[in-house]
Amino acid sequence: MNAFMKWAASLLLVISLQFGLTGAGIHSDSAARAASRYDQVLYFPLSKYPETGNHIKDAISAGHSEICTIDRGGAENRRKESLKGIPTKPGFDRDEWPHGSLHRRRGGG
Repeated sequence: MNAFMKWAASLLLVISLQFGLTGAGIHSDSAARAASRYDQVLYFPLSKYPETGNHIKDAISAGHSEICTIDRGGAENRRKESLKGIPTKPGFDRDEWPHGSLHRRRGGG
C-alpha cells in the first residue's frame, strides 16, 4: 500500500447521524457502534441545519451510506454529477449526500 493510500485510509470518516429530539446531531446506532474503528467521527449539527439534516436522513433511509471517506480531489466532479438535473433557485442551496468532498464507503474499506 503506497503512502497516499495509507494517508487516505487514515482519513476515513464516519459521518454519524443521530435522529432524535435533542437536535444536537444525527447518528444511527450502527454508526455509533462502528465509531471506535475509525480515526475521526463527525457529528452533524442538526439543530443548526435542520433542513439539510433531514435531507441527509432521507438519503440514508433511501439506502445511501452514512460512512464516507474524505476525497477533496474529486469533489467538483462528484458534486456536478450529484446535482445534475436539479435546478438552482435564488436564495436556496442544493443539498447533496454524500457531500462533494466525500465519497461513499463501499465494502469493508
